[in-house]
Amino acid sequence: MSCIDRIAQLKSLQLYGMAAAWSELHAEKPRQPPAPEAWLARLIETEQQDRQTRSLRYQLKAAKFPIHRDLAAFDWAETPLPQSQIEQLVSSSFMETAHNLILVGGTGTGKTHLATALGIAAIHRNKRIRFFNAVDLVNQLEKEKQLGNAGNLAKQLVQMDAVILDELGYLPFPASGGALLFHLISQLYEKTSP
Repeated sequence: MSCIDRIAQLKSLQLYGMAAAWSELHAEKPRQPPAPEAWLARLIETEQQDRQTRSLRYQLKAAKFPIHRDLAAFDWAETPLPQSQIEQLVSSSFMETAHNLILVGGTGTGKTHLATALGIAAIHRNKRIRFFNAVDLVNQLEKEKQLGNAGNLAKQLVQMDAVILDELGYLPFPASGGALLFHLISQLYEKTSP
């Protein structure tokens, strides 16, 4: 079987990392033929790395962050928060026990930046995160209720390790929307970190 056929076979099995490694292995011209165990080890390692990368990329996209932010780009001079305390939160250990984290402050103090950076750090620790603007979430809950699908979003969010609600309290929404949001948060209570 040719190298191209073998690569096609690996891709048909969704072993994309192995397909790339196979191509690289055949492109190399070793002085001595490598042992089959060495080839297999390299193929498996490359496949694992590829799957990790694809999973990370998928989780970052599924979280729906408005923009990629991390703590390296955070301006600590602009906030009264102690850097060491925030950096402890990067471990995401508060999510293990479904504790809540609330960031309060005026406009431009970095709450969204910190929440996004902590969410991204959590994804890098194999956590499932979902980001919402509070008004958009309320609108989504109201639409879900109108369509007769109330509770579907809650079922999805219970599977998350954390749900980030941004701009809660900045923009008003109808009392019915507030009730839906309260109901959602009560369903997530002690199951995930809202």
